[in-house]
Amino acid sequence: MTRRDPNFVDAHVGSRIRMRRQLIGMSQERLGELLGITFQQVQKYEKGSNRISSSRLYFAAKILGVPVQFFFEDLPGADEHGGLGEAREEDAVLSALMNVEGVTLARAFRDADSTNKRKLISVIARVIAETKE
Repeated sequence: MTRRDPNFVDAHVGSRIRMRRQLIGMSQERLGELLGITFQQVQKYEKGSNRISSSRLYFAAKILGVPVQFFFEDLPGADEHGGLGEAREEDAVLSALMNVEGVTLARAFRDADSTNKRKLISVIARVIAETKE
């Protein structure tokens, strides 16, 4: 039996579920309870290893306080007409922010109360990214 890699759309939808859940401070356990599933199933949805049904996606959107379309926004390679095209640089940036560390960085940047603090966060992040280990 061969292992199937997650479909890129399923992985994107799952990462958007994870990002929104983390932004509102909800645990996988709580989301699972509200959806009537286990937290392990939530983990599988968030990784994209299991595909979420349209009805469950609808209820997840209601629970997480977003429209269903939220889960498809910034889909890598989606063009302005809703089709799929070449991936854009912005897609890679958004993908990088769709994890715990990305959300933490975005919150710190958002909460910085001055331009100087935001510049400092940017400089520190760039220096760390360019440092060879």
